[in-house]
Amino acid sequence: MNINEIIEYLPHRYPFLLIDRVLEIEEGKRIKALKNVTINEPFFPGHFPHHPVMPGVLIVEAMAQAAAVLSFKSMGVKPDENSVVYFAGIDSVRFKRPVVPGDQLIFDVEITQSKRNIYKYRGVARVDGDVATEAELMCALKTL
Repeated sequence: MNINEIIEYLPHRYPFLLIDRVLEIEEGKRIKALKNVTINEPFFPGHFPHHPVMPGVLIVEAMAQAAAVLSFKSMGVKPDENSVVYFAGIDSVRFKRPVVPGDQLIFDVEITQSKRNIYKYRGVARVDGDVATEAELMCALKTL
């Protein structure tokens, strides 16, 4: 999926849209997505000016955005202005290496459980094949 297809499945927009492409998707099971991390990211001037590092919470957020695309595609629906995905839990988060400008983050996210509109996922973010971040996510899909 290219960026135009991704924005059909996510309500996020600049500067908070954090995935650039979906490389693989197996509906109901898993997704592989990527983010190109550039020095032009709006958070780098403040985190940190002397040594820019992507905030870990934004890596987890990007992982959750990939998970949301997977969930909406798996349900066969596109969200509208009345749809929202909330974090319901984040567990077992581990940050293994910093993510810096020039890195390409590859997210592998799989659905581990789903019940009604509650989904659990296991996600891994890698740079050059090395694990940068791991997390277990739980999200609730709501209609307003």
